[in-house]
Amino acid sequence: MQAAERRVRTSVNTNKLRKRLRRQVGQAIGDYNMIEEGDRIMVCLSGGKDSYAMLDILLSLKKAAPVNFELLAVNMDQKQPGFPEHVLPEYLGSLGVPYHIIEKDTYSTVTRVIPEGKTMCSLCSRLRRGTLYGFAKEHGYNKMALGHHRDDIVETLFLNMFHGGRLAAMPPKLLNDEGDVTVIRPLAYCKETDLARYAEVMDFPIIPCNLCGSQDNLQRQNIKAMLADWERQQPGRTETIFRSLTNIAPSQLADRSLFDFAGLGSKGAGGANWLRSED
Repeated sequence: MQAAERRVRTSVNTNKLRKRLRRQVGQAIGDYNMIEEGDRIMVCLSGGKDSYAMLDILLSLKKAAPVNFELLAVNMDQKQPGFPEHVLPEYLGSLGVPYHIIEKDTYSTVTRVIPEGKTMCSLCSRLRRGTLYGFAKEHGYNKMALGHHRDDIVETLFLNMFHGGRLAAMPPKLLNDEGDVTVIRPLAYCKETDLARYAEVMDFPIIPCNLCGSQDNLQRQNIKAMLADWERQQPGRTETIFRSLTNIAPSQLADRSLFDFAGLGSKGAGGANWLRSED
């Protein structure tokens, strides 16, 4: 009887988790108008828990969506040694999902350019993103869905603050420089722990990133550890930080391009040169 009760409890919790993630993704899509009638969306799969969950939830929402749109699952095989090439095709084939595997050896480029022991993520990401943009344009996909979640967005905020000296994160929706591909992040409201639990429950065939996943000195890992410590001290702090990104007061910051501080209460003498050389 106890085993049966545990199975029922697990089933109930799983349904709650699935509904919560679906609701959060649906809300993010609605808040930022991520998906519109006739969109052709390229769902980028890395083989990690987040992108698997994103595809699963988008496929589920598509059945009852108020608009018609097309999904194509796309993975980029970067030719890392030992990469299990069969995993994603077999998984996507079992779902009956349209998919395409892009084969491009960026691994050799990254390992040639980046000195041993240095972080590879930045260059690897740029090469991968450029290839995906090119595929989207060539095949007429106007949207590109990435699996970044709420915690990724908050981590990027602190990375940019601590190491870039700027207040910026990952926007839930972004138009590329050329203006022909829109990046969307449907998981923007989802927290990583929920996605990890969902991946475990769904038994997604996770493919680890062996290129950079083993690099312990990544700046992002340090930020992640900092936020985890804050979360232990004060549960809900990460969510509060994320909400702050949606509730910005430019007049309470110091960016002169966003707010006219010089003209505030000015009598016409603003902007004078106060940096005069000494006589």
